[in-house]
Amino acid sequence: AFETTGALLEHGIPALRAHSLALGEPLPLTELEILSPVTHPCRVIAQATNYGAHVREVGLDPAARTSNVLFRKSSASISGPHDAIVRPAHVRLLDYEIELGLVIGKHIPLGTAIGDSDLNRYVAGLVVTNDVSARDVQLRQGQFYESKSYPTFTPIGPRLVLLEPSEFTQLDRLRLTLSVNHVIRQDRTVSDMIVRPSRALTLLARFQELDPGDILLTGTPGGTALEAPAKAVEILGGFLPTEKKWDVFFRRQAKNPRYLQNGDVITARIATDDGAVDLGEQRNRVEFK
Repeated sequence: AFETTGALLEHGIPALRAHSLALGEPLPLTELEILSPVTHPCRVIAQATNYGAHVREVGLDPAARTSNVLFRKSSASISGPHDAIVRPAHVRLLDYEIELGLVIGKHIPLGTAIGDSDLNRYVAGLVVTNDVSARDVQLRQGQFYESKSYPTFTPIGPRLVLLEPSEFTQLDRLRLTLSVNHVIRQDRTVSDMIVRPSRALTLLARFQELDPGDILLTGTPGGTALEAPAKAVEILGGFLPTEKKWDVFFRRQAKNPRYLQNGDVITARIATDDGAVDLGEQRNRVEFK
């Protein structure tokens, strides 16, 4: 009965909780194509360098990280949890970033201050997301929007897990795990997050309102393919012209086998270790155009 995630969260969930929504007969998952539980168009907003381990691996100091770095992704990048991730022909350095997604359940007006105790008033639930990134586009252009917005660059799902108020206390126990071809690349709990969800939403609401069905990607743990240059290389690079410096950097990055290759299979899962909160598992195959 509801064509968008926003409509479901705004009108369907209250009816469901009141047991007044007819659900019909359940269907076996084997007979269904699992789509993203977050529909587009919607606002897709993400936090950058928001885990201590990731901040360190890109050559920065977590202790000096005081601001909430935000960027937008096109909602046209949303894809299903089992869809192929398609690398555009001009992209060479394709990276992965497992992220916990917060799905907004209630309108957040400009100027709203959100504390930990009332986070459940505005966040309906959680999803697994992957902030796929074209690093060569991102770094050479110095911007995030294009490099993270190509079609299939935001797999979401498999399920939207609606949380009860008491379950929001479990956030720190959620473990984000991503593997490529069964080799674990990222494995960290939310406890390593720098700018927490309630603070991030409060800072965001200073200039951006949010609506039901919008989603905030809350940053990725360490373990991405992107490598910061060694200190000696960074110092030497300072003597090179800007374009030459980027050429050297990208030649070094191109030798890094951790960037995604054609046919790679990415598995991403978010859950507490005891399974009390389980957002499910994505499985996406990489395809090159």
